[in-house]
Amino acid sequence: MLTVVWCKRDLRLHDHSPLSAAAASGPVLPLYVVEPDYWALDDTSYRQWAFLRQAVDSLRTQIVERGGRLCVKVGDVTDVLARLRDHFGSFRLVAHQETGNAWTFARDNAVRHWCADHAIPFDEYQQYGIWRGRDFTRDRWSKKWDALMAQPILPVPDTVDWVTYGNDDLPTPEALGLAHDGIQDLQPGGRAAAEETLRSFLYDRGEPYQKAMSSPVSGEAACSRLSVHLVAGSLSMREIYQATLQRQEEVRDLQKAERGLWPSAMRSFIGRLHWHCHFMQKLETEPEIEWLPMAQVYVGLRPIPNSTDLLDAYAAGQTGFPFVDACMRYLTATGWVNFRMRAMLMSFASYNLWLPWQQSGAVLARLFTDYEPGIHWSQSQMQAGETGINAVRIYSPVKQGYDQDPTGEFTRRWVPELAHLDGKELQEPWTCEIPPADYPAPIVDYRATTAEAKKKIYALRRTAAARAEAAEVFEKHGSRKPHGVRMRTVKQDGADA
Repeated sequence: MLTVVWCKRDLRLHDHSPLSAAAASGPVLPLYVVEPDYWALDDTSYRQWAFLRQAVDSLRTQIVERGGRLCVKVGDVTDVLARLRDHFGSFRLVAHQETGNAWTFARDNAVRHWCADHAIPFDEYQQYGIWRGRDFTRDRWSKKWDALMAQPILPVPDTVDWVTYGNDDLPTPEALGLAHDGIQDLQPGGRAAAEETLRSFLYDRGEPYQKAMSSPVSGEAACSRLSVHLVAGSLSMREIYQATLQRQEEVRDLQKAERGLWPSAMRSFIGRLHWHCHFMQKLETEPEIEWLPMAQVYVGLRPIPNSTDLLDAYAAGQTGFPFVDACMRYLTATGWVNFRMRAMLMSFASYNLWLPWQQSGAVLARLFTDYEPGIHWSQSQMQAGETGINAVRIYSPVKQGYDQDPTGEFTRRWVPELAHLDGKELQEPWTCEIPPADYPAPIVDYRATTAEAKKKIYALRRTAAARAEAAEVFEKHGSRKPHGVRMRTVKQDGADA
């Protein structure tokens, strides 16, 4: 029987369980479906498809090199499957499990129902350390993750009986209705780029990782930059994890004087690989956290919708706070910013602008080329203080500029209106004797808004209802065996470094 391998966010041939199972059972049709309805969503963007298109092209080339052809179709998945059934008769469908947004969750359910209605076997394979079902418990999650990641990496099958079936052109972003979104420096996509990114991090760039990740200046090179390749699935989590363990062993074998900062870098990075799946597990267990706070006592805390003017200024990098604007403009131009600055941007939107995380989160989701719903929405409400179990952490938009850009080089580059300033005048231009005429004044009083936000948040957290619900949230989502400290009081940078 023909097996259709439905590729989604697993755009590789290595360590690909569905492909390995399909190749062992008979003819194989590799399928990728471009879904216009998905690309019309509020959390998708030009940059995301531009990157993903490179990854699809890479997969197509890998298959051609092995004598096959990737079947690319544009449209609704169930319509595509119906046409395949009309042409081939019955077949088997295999794919990796996906933890995406609400739309992909509904799409996958629709595919399952279609397959059941038409007697098409559909098997889904686990690819991340994420387990399905609302009844999933966090007990022993870390051990299960370690065991899954320790399984042997599956090689590309030696022989595949490839089957072909037509082919649509990969649409341009414009053809999908995606307007150019300001991206200037898109990270290269595809398998070769992913492998080189992993190699360069583990052997060249990553030594100062633990200390350098906090600043956008040093983090651009010192952070792994693998998050976007995990989103596309050009590398598997298991490949990254095992390569890191191998590098860790190599570092241990070095003379002490040669190890430098590598041991701490590898330990820290392994912890963050766990955090990646830890946060995605939250969305898999409770899909509603894409739009509802984990602790529902916070529903309505920040009215939706909120100020359009504040949201627009925030999205445009025109808030009057230089370091915040520099980070937003950098993100707009590159599609990436380091984790601490992501947290600061969400903190500023949530506490100083009092914007609901659902609105500011959608702005950031579109700007992140590495947008991962499970991480993004968990982090968005965590940074907004609406999980009920995490410490409230409010970043000063001014202090962060002094701390993370002490020379001012980053701020001057991305806010050229202030390129002639330095020191306090650069990070607090409203203190200049004559404030810059072409740069906006602060859109809020950050000290007053911080004080008001703390008052509101802590008043709610102290209530009996909030305390009771926090215990329930921790039971469902809290880390049982964390890497460092408990999620209840976590203050380290998180999953997407």
